[in-house]
Amino acid sequence: MDQTISKAESAILHTYNRYDLVLEKGDGAYLYDTDGKAYLDFGSGIGVSSLGYGNKTLQSALKKQIDQLIHTSNLYYHEPLAQAAEKLKTISGMDRVFFANSGTEAIEGALKTARKYAKQKGNSACEIISMEHSFHGRSMGALSVTGTESYREPFEPLVGGVKFAIFNDLESVKEQVTEKTGAILLEPVQGEGGVFVAEQSFLQGLRTLCEEKGILLIFDEIQCGMGRTGSMFAWQGYGVQPDILVMAKAIGNGVPVGAFAMKEEVAQNSLKPGDHGTTYGGNPLACQAVSTVIDLFTEQKLAEHVRRLTPYLEEKLDTLLAKYDLFTGRRGKGFMQGLITSCPAGKIVEAAKQEGLLLVTAGAQVVRFLPPLIITEKEIDEMTEKLERALVRVC
Repeated sequence: MDQTISKAESAILHTYNRYDLVLEKGDGAYLYDTDGKAYLDFGSGIGVSSLGYGNKTLQSALKKQIDQLIHTSNLYYHEPLAQAAEKLKTISGMDRVFFANSGTEAIEGALKTARKYAKQKGNSACEIISMEHSFHGRSMGALSVTGTESYREPFEPLVGGVKFAIFNDLESVKEQVTEKTGAILLEPVQGEGGVFVAEQSFLQGLRTLCEEKGILLIFDEIQCGMGRTGSMFAWQGYGVQPDILVMAKAIGNGVPVGAFAMKEEVAQNSLKPGDHGTTYGGNPLACQAVSTVIDLFTEQKLAEHVRRLTPYLEEKLDTLLAKYDLFTGRRGKGFMQGLITSCPAGKIVEAAKQEGLLLVTAGAQVVRFLPPLIITEKEIDEMTEKLERALVRVC
């Protein structure tokens, strides 16, 4: 383990403060290090591995596709592309899909779509309103709409024409709207920003506002999409449909893929041939992953599974909240939960790791729970027991 860490640290750019842990394999909701120690994973690769690890159906489909065709340029069609696009269109409720390589790239595509749409409608400025505490990615465009100043400041000047409003404060958004406003962008459940859940009235108010002003509504569901909140996409649980929907992470269950989808009216008045592209996006391997993942989500009724187990998970977290003074609150929806803590969340995550439980933070004061969607009550119980053992050391 030490040799692997030393080798990596001498060769890779140090942009992550990694834990002293070398993972080797996974099975179900568990990961195993090179010494064979098992870790119950309640981070799922930051919301990626919703099917868990070692899913035989997915592995077989990917191996078969590797033997057939991994890549061909977007100058040609292939069957996995057609299948994945049709299935994603169906489960997302949108009309047109563009495949990218990551969530960040999908955000970039959504921003370009909004800019082009606004210009087509006579708004050459196309200002974007995003939310404070939001996170949309690390590229220059995605960073420009990320509502945390500490992420943006080292890389300024960024893309202009961006304003920030207060999440769940409709009046704050309205105060930012002008004739130049082209789109409003937000996560229905903010992940990195602290697991803040949008209120029904807020999203409904935004939808009404956008319709009145001719503004596009963009939902970033990179983390909260694909069943995590109890519906295939979070907007469906609210009944508030965006004009553009951004997704990634769980749609590939570990295979790097992102996508943005839009309503037909937006598609007909925005990006045209030559406006946008990608070398690897929508390649046969990635599309086979998306197609198979969607089939498995549907067959296993994972969104329904999340709705059924959410009360049990919340009950266990609320028990910890009541028992330990260092926890001061809980926020979340479905299998996207956060415990607010008065001590550094990183200390709790580190202690949990020592007990064989993997968690992630959401800012300095929130412990985030993003388990694979396949977890059972037994594994929720195990998580609770391991976290309690960790808390004894932290407290």
